[in-house]
Amino acid sequence: MKLLFQRPVLFALGLIALMAATRMHHFGTALHLPDASLAIFILAGFFIASPWFFAVLFAQAVLIDYLAITQFGVSDFCVTPAYWALIPTYATLWFAGRLYARVHHHTLRSLGLFGALSCAAVSIAFVISNGAFYAFSGRFPDMNMSEYAARVTQYYLPYLTSALIYLVPAALLYSALTLRAHSVGHNLVK
Repeated sequence: MKLLFQRPVLFALGLIALMAATRMHHFGTALHLPDASLAIFILAGFFIASPWFFAVLFAQAVLIDYLAITQFGVSDFCVTPAYWALIPTYATLWFAGRLYARVHHHTLRSLGLFGALSCAAVSIAFVISNGAFYAFSGRFPDMNMSEYAARVTQYYLPYLTSALIYLVPAALLYSALTLRAHSVGHNLVK
């Protein structure tokens, strides 16, 4: 029983540590890993059902952003009234993880569903966060839709890729571990 309680706690601490290690650089550089926040919210939704954990992760993201700007010289260009659109952005990802937790099975088909659902959730999160930034930041008051599309499309692929860099290995590791556990369980039953 004690081990069952420790697994979610250890997993939560791992997600918190991953966010702390990666959040300061959105797309990564030769010296820094890309931001894992998008993947973290999906994985948190799948593994940890508590909305309180969502709140903890969001508070951590805000704190890291604050420290990055005030202590480490990171630009505050993205911190505008649109910043609070990160709540529905990350909630979309967390709810995608919750949805997948409800329909998950230990099959390859389910793994494909995870991939499709994750890509869709990240795409929706992209539209929310970038749309809110361009609409509410006050930095682009006269931008029309074609200008918006031209500016924002250059960021979509790096946004999606930064999530997939973490989600693909996480899904493969989870699949390998759970398939092994299921095969061991089947051998014990025989």
